[in-house]
Amino acid sequence: MIARVDGATTHRPAALPDLHGIHVHLIGVGGSGMSGAASMLLSLGAKVSGSDLSPFPGMGELIARGVRIGVGHDEAHLDPGVKYVIHSAAVPDDNPELAVARRRGLRTWRYAEFLGTLMAARRGIAVAGTHGKSTTTALTAHIFREAGLDPSFIVGARSPQLAGSSGWGTGPHFIVESCEFDRSFLQFWPESAAILNIESDHLDCYHRFEAIVEAFGEFASHVDTSGVLVCNADDPWAGEAAKSGTAEVETFGLGDSSDWRPVDFRESEGRYSFGVDFRGDTIMSTSLLIPGRHNMLNALAAIALASRAGVEPQTIARAVASFQGVDRRLSWRGQGRGVTVVDDYAHHPTEIRVTLEAARFRYRPKRMWVVFQPHQYRRTRDFMDAFANSFGLADEVIVHDIYGAREADAQACRTGAEELATRISRNGRRARYMPSFAAATGHLLDHFVAGDLVLTMGAGDVWKVADELVERIREPNADR
Repeated sequence: MIARVDGATTHRPAALPDLHGIHVHLIGVGGSGMSGAASMLLSLGAKVSGSDLSPFPGMGELIARGVRIGVGHDEAHLDPGVKYVIHSAAVPDDNPELAVARRRGLRTWRYAEFLGTLMAARRGIAVAGTHGKSTTTALTAHIFREAGLDPSFIVGARSPQLAGSSGWGTGPHFIVESCEFDRSFLQFWPESAAILNIESDHLDCYHRFEAIVEAFGEFASHVDTSGVLVCNADDPWAGEAAKSGTAEVETFGLGDSSDWRPVDFRESEGRYSFGVDFRGDTIMSTSLLIPGRHNMLNALAAIALASRAGVEPQTIARAVASFQGVDRRLSWRGQGRGVTVVDDYAHHPTEIRVTLEAARFRYRPKRMWVVFQPHQYRRTRDFMDAFANSFGLADEVIVHDIYGAREADAQACRTGAEELATRISRNGRRARYMPSFAAATGHLLDHFVAGDLVLTMGAGDVWKVADELVERIREPNADR
């Protein structure tokens, strides 16, 4: 049995008070989850304001809905009428807006705490794991919507099909992407949950892999005894964490011992069609629009959660087959001069490897160019060898400066990126360090040829390279 994590939430939070007409301010509103929370607050009738360090995608949509957003962090952004403040886990204690909120005695929540209070009033479904959370959460919400259950949900990425990254429905279910960073997911007490996989990550707050597994074990113990914990049978650490829970466990995976497994699966252009076997019976057949073998496993987890909620197999099968994915997951950005441009959020070595594999199968390119922006110096340093090995399927790699996020050492971010480019080259890939997006775009324009694929990749703002490149090569009336 895994030991209890120090400082973990040991009780269920109280449900959120009525927010109609209440002014709520969000610090760090530009993050996918936080901007989704802003949208959800608007649906609950709250007056909403927020701030972030710089403009962000979707900012215009929030402003159009009446959200006042300040760029930069300044205590002047906190109106006298603000009653509650929500802040992302990345906001430090010395943030001027958070500091003034505490001086005023305002109620403050971390983002995950706020979601926990929302979940307390609903039948919670939490999706956790090092990889695949956004896709699996969005797919689960899509299935529930297609079944007419009108769930509430919040995803760490935007889904055009779901009209954003969040929604507040009239149904009883609240489906939440549950992140392990800073042990945020320990604020949730769901009725049902999934653990997709467990790998080493976020070592800035965990320091050792065993602590990560312990945190997932604590998460498993929060799942209600009347519910189900869906667990990856192919991941031994997910199985170890599941032992700390008291809910029924249903497994998914490729092995014959899995409760949920794909059978008779076939690949075409990187996309999979497959039957779904549950404990020896094939209960449905479906297919995926989104590429990658890993997404077949993500789909199994969503199928298991929906089945537990009583959704009929054929409804699930139709919903899975119509799911279009979420933004920045092998997202097609445009085409021109015979070159295809795609963007992805991958910023962990495992994510890079499976994404490049999926891109190879999906597009069959003559050459695959990758413009990679590492995310955080410490992650890059801790996994330098794994990163260097993860680009084996790329032909040409351009490494941009590290996106520091919570880190301020610009010189370390530059030298870390240079070191990574050197390591990739030593592993037999053509790699070069380019500190500016303009330089990367110019190099691509000078060297790609028809039949090539350009893939921008990373958790920062590297997507700007994709957008600029498409703007430069776009052909009139180019079809997707």
